[in-house]
Amino acid sequence: QVQLVESGGGLVQAGGSLRLSCATSGRTFSIYTMGWFRQAPGKEREFVASIRWSGGVTTYVDSVKGRFTISRDNARKTVYLQMDSLKPEDTAVYYCAARVTAGDVYKYWGQGTQVTVHS
Repeated sequence: QVQLVESGGGLVQAGGSLRLSCATSGRTFSIYTMGWFRQAPGKEREFVASIRWSGGVTTYVDSVKGRFTISRDNARKTVYLQMDSLKPEDTAVYYCAARVTAGDVYKYWGQGTQVTVHS
């Protein structure tokens, strides 16, 4: 089992920044990839970014490229999502998730943290 706890959400003005954190615990040695997802009211959950636990290869959805940065601190077992130049359309509940193999679904999920961007 892997446990995930997000923090760092809040209310921010458009153009501002927030940094989300996802603390991991449990069988973290089994993690292959960590991801961030978001779900806005009335919309499907969407992928935002991911990072390979070993090697640090990253991927992003086009809408956040150049504005968001995913990173990890292996010693702290924590993954971050630095969000800059925030837009009102970034408003959503943000979730971190972990998967243990390359071809697997994201099996472990955090409880989510609310990000609200006002204009």
